[in-house]
Amino acid sequence: MTSFPLGNYLIGLREGLEASLVVVILIAYLVKSERRHLVPRIWAGVAVAVVISMAFGALLTFGPRSLTFQAKEALGGTLSLVAVGFVTWMVFWMARHARGMSGELRGKIDDAADTGGVSLAVVALFAVGREGLETALFIWSATQATTSSGDSTLVPFLGALLGILTAVAMGFAFYKGVLTINLAQFFKWTGIILIIVAAGVLSYGVHDLQEAGLLPGLNTLAFDVSKQIPPASWWGTLLKGTVNFSPATTWLEAVAWVAYVIPTMSMFLLRTRTRSRSKAPTSTSPSQPANAA
Repeated sequence: MTSFPLGNYLIGLREGLEASLVVVILIAYLVKSERRHLVPRIWAGVAVAVVISMAFGALLTFGPRSLTFQAKEALGGTLSLVAVGFVTWMVFWMARHARGMSGELRGKIDDAADTGGVSLAVVALFAVGREGLETALFIWSATQATTSSGDSTLVPFLGALLGILTAVAMGFAFYKGVLTINLAQFFKWTGIILIIVAAGVLSYGVHDLQEAGLLPGLNTLAFDVSKQIPPASWWGTLLKGTVNFSPATTWLEAVAWVAYVIPTMSMFLLRTRTRSRSKAPTSTSPSQPANAA
């Protein structure tokens, strides 16, 4: 049985929405400042960013196939740790800078428009490309964590794709003025869930490094509930696909999970609570992309 890959869907949705908001802000500002003729340059930058992100994802997927088992586990574990670092940085960065993102982008687009040439395409390339590369890396890591050897990666990939398509539809709805959403609350709750997902990816990365022989304790289990929660059962599959739960977890995996979740979640909730007290939540309407960010 295959469960819906909630973690991958949320990664695609959140990262895709950030990229969509960037595009909405850039295009809306050009249109409102009567520089509509420059919009194709934004789309050119977006197209290049998408191609680069897809190429990076393909490299992650097909590149390691010729490696030995230990090398694959070492590479997978290392990239999982890098992915956790990226998604953690992304969650906190958005919590801190979301309100000022629109003004920053407007300043960059003014400078680029004055420069001319390919500068606007470069602005869009870097703004969207950063999100794309982060998305490709974290989706790859989350997919590895939720599929065992021989399992199909199609469902996790489709979950991420569905999230991205949802984000694109939301971005279009923002731009057209048919959708209003409290993005502060959206990023808060998706941030909470993604921290849990990232903890699972971290635990899986630690297990990969243990299998590669780079970390000790592969056979020292903190718990084994495989009989109570069989990996092939619907609830085992559901837990694996949503929060990367492993019925057989080593002590090092468990310690890494706890050591990541408790301080990271505490700091994130404290930061979002402090910001919500200092400023009223912002509801986003597509007619004002400055607030949308």
